[in-house]
Formats: sequence, structure tokens, C-alpha cells
Amino acid sequence: MHSSMIGKIAKAKQYAQEPERIRFTQFEATFRGENDTHQITFEEGAWHCTCHFFSDWGACCHTMAGERIFGMMIPAHQRQGEPLPVNYVALR
Repeated sequence: MHSSMIGKIAKAKQYAQEPERIRFTQFEATFRGENDTHQITFEEGAWHCTCHFFSDWGACCHTMAGERIFGMMIPAHQRQGEPLPVNYVALR
């Protein structure tokens, strides 16, 4: 393997252990809930979900679960629900 690629693989492994380096600005995902499948999105610092609960409350179990999964990659001031611990590591 080319030495340049070996260096990039090593750096990728290091970065994967430091999720705080990544800040999502937008994403969309399909969330398979217990009763139905919903679309969750994060765009311009705001969450959205297609479930009925979200339309009434502006938060739901689907967006809060996504937030817990992505952890520190969502800026602190844009998190909803339970605060995540400072030492929380996403993608364990």
C-alpha cells in the first residue's frame, strides 16, 4: 500500500475517536419507530420530524434519539431533551 494512504488511514482512525471534530449543519434520515416510519431532519440548527407528536410539541422521541446518537456532533445550543454529558462519545 502506498505510504500516503497509510498515513490517511491512521489519521482517519484518530479522527474517528474524536467526534467533537464534526459538526452537522444538516442531515436527513429515515427513522423506523414502533408504529410507523418517520423522516427526521436537522437543518440550520433546527430539528423536524414527520410524526404527529413533533408537530404539537416541537420535539419527539425520534429527534431526541437522533440527538443522542450523534452526540457532540450537534452543537450544544441546538440540542433538545436531556443534556448529554461532557464526556459523551458518540458512535461507541
